[in-house]
Amino acid sequence: MKFDLTQEQKMIKDMTQKFAAEELAKDSIKRDIEKIWPKEQISKMADLGLLGIMVDSEWGGNNMDAISYCIAMEEIAKVDASAAVVMSVNNSLVCYIFEKYANNEQKEKYLIPLAKGSKLGCFSLSEPQSGSDASNMNVYAKEDGDDFIISGTKNWVTNGINSDIIMLFCLTEKGVGHKGISCFIVDKETEGVSVGKPEEKLGIRSSDTCEIYFDQARVSRKNLIGNLGDGFKIALSTLDGGRIGIASQALGIAQASLENSIKYSKEREQFGRPIASQQAIQFKLADMAMEIEAARMLTHKAAWKKDNKKDFSASASMAKVYSSEVAMRASTQCVQIHGGYGYIKETGVERLMRDAKITQIYEGTSEIQRVVIARDLLK
Repeated sequence: MKFDLTQEQKMIKDMTQKFAAEELAKDSIKRDIEKIWPKEQISKMADLGLLGIMVDSEWGGNNMDAISYCIAMEEIAKVDASAAVVMSVNNSLVCYIFEKYANNEQKEKYLIPLAKGSKLGCFSLSEPQSGSDASNMNVYAKEDGDDFIISGTKNWVTNGINSDIIMLFCLTEKGVGHKGISCFIVDKETEGVSVGKPEEKLGIRSSDTCEIYFDQARVSRKNLIGNLGDGFKIALSTLDGGRIGIASQALGIAQASLENSIKYSKEREQFGRPIASQQAIQFKLADMAMEIEAARMLTHKAAWKKDNKKDFSASASMAKVYSSEVAMRASTQCVQIHGGYGYIKETGVERLMRDAKITQIYEGTSEIQRVVIARDLLK
């Protein structure tokens, strides 16, 4: 068992750390308050190859391993979790589906620009009534010759407004449950496709989340991924990898919470000495550090399994549920250590707590992760 990073992994850590400090940090609080999508920063991330990290170089990517992806995600999320989730969706969800399930013609047309970052993708699975029951769908694609006519509403679509390509999951056969779900590539410019207003969110406010509406949108059969009825299987396998990305995002938030807490506790004096000398503060810092280290081990283990083509579903769920809960605890303690200063926006500390919460919810709630873990234990 090796714990040292490879030379390539060290390079991606240094590169993303430098980029985050120089390009993301300066306006991150303003972007959060004013809900400004990080257009310029995402463009620079694309130039660095961060939007197609794990994609094979044949299809425009960087051909790096999943651990490198985790490292990059953590460093970006330490400074701006909103930018990190844009990166996560494009890598873990959209590019992954194209590389694993699309045919060469689809890869040539869509995956190359997505991996290079000249186009951006979104993943559209959820619907207003579905919640954790992702197979509960109403959006329907009706066959019409060589096309499908799609109608209905999707929600909670990250990158929904600023994306170019929608990875859409919808019904192609009613009354057969998840077996009737298929996966389509939908160009955002398709007639009949429109987006709703940005959702007013608690956290990750500078990423966009919206509803997408399909009103008799015509999509060619050539845009079907895999076969009819394969959609739910594709979605579930994709979310396993996505959970590694969200675990890494949560790690970044937790690590930022610890680093901010250490810095502030050394500077802030109470009763004539730094609060870092108080055992009450030291215990908080120690607990945060232990939990973050454990979460990182779980996350990197899941990534290692993915790299080595082992079953990583339960490991990804363990990493996601634990890392997200660690992020919530660490960010809450960070605010507590900062006292009143942690409660105001200008320090950026309260944003960590707001951003942490969504990592317990999207791409499968903590409750769903525990179901996945338990099923694996009991099978």
